[in-house]
Amino acid sequence: MTIPKRTYRLQIMLNAQEVAVVDAWRFENRIPSRSDAVRELLRLGRDVRGPSGEQRARSVDFGVLDSPIA
Repeated sequence: MTIPKRTYRLQIMLNAQEVAVVDAWRFENRIPSRSDAVRELLRLGRDVRGPSGEQRARSVDFGVLDSPIA
């Protein structure tokens, strides 16, 4: 399988908690780099399906972020 060449650069700003969540998820899943982890999270977000087949879901629904409501 050939990996397509990456020709676009996307810069995002995250707060310390968001970076910590990405890094923790990265290490738990043995992702080699932070960039790879962000790409994989984007892919997961794009591909996620809800219980009734709808494509919309929240990050908390698949364990990336904790629910803000305790």
